[in-house]
Amino acid sequence: MHDLKFPMLLFPPSRSGKPDGGSLNGWRWYFWLALLVCCSVAFSLGFACATPFAAFSAIAALTLSRRDSALVTAGVWLANQVVGFTILKYPWTLNCLGWGIALGFAAILATCAARWVARALEEIRWNASCAAAFLVAFAVFEGVLFLAGLLILGGMEDFNLAIVSWIFVINGVAFLGLLILNWGARRLGLVPTGFGYRTSLLQNG
Repeated sequence: MHDLKFPMLLFPPSRSGKPDGGSLNGWRWYFWLALLVCCSVAFSLGFACATPFAAFSAIAALTLSRRDSALVTAGVWLANQVVGFTILKYPWTLNCLGWGIALGFAAILATCAARWVARALEEIRWNASCAAAFLVAFAVFEGVLFLAGLLILGGMEDFNLAIVSWIFVINGVAFLGLLILNWGARRLGLVPTGFGYRTSLLQNG
């Protein structure tokens, strides 16, 4: 196994000297997934259409297995849509429903891309790898939405530099906040100590 370069997010060795993969099971595992979804609800209420999906895609890719990162991204998207159509009163139009589907598709692709980049760059410093995963997630997410708007849904006026820059800032701040949340949850014992980057990359299930 290669030398690990992400000390803040490593599993502590068990008595056998092997990573304690079993600590991924149980209530703490469900707690982290639920916490991410709850955070998405808060962001949806606060930012509506500017919910930082790229930030959630990146943090899911960095802290969960491939399957679970996709599942939690879908959960974040579903929570956003439920809040939007029930509390924020999104219009029940074909265009609005189409944008909802596009958001979900873009978020899943962003998660897959972020995870692929993190695996490809796992030998470099952890902060550079995290930053690269986030930047790729944002680029893929915005790129998919841009194509959806250009080819099908319209609304290209929302892709000007000012709006995209503002959305990038929101996602960047949200991503840093989610990283801090993961760190704090682990320090409090609410999430397994090493429930993070390196371990998630080793799990392909």
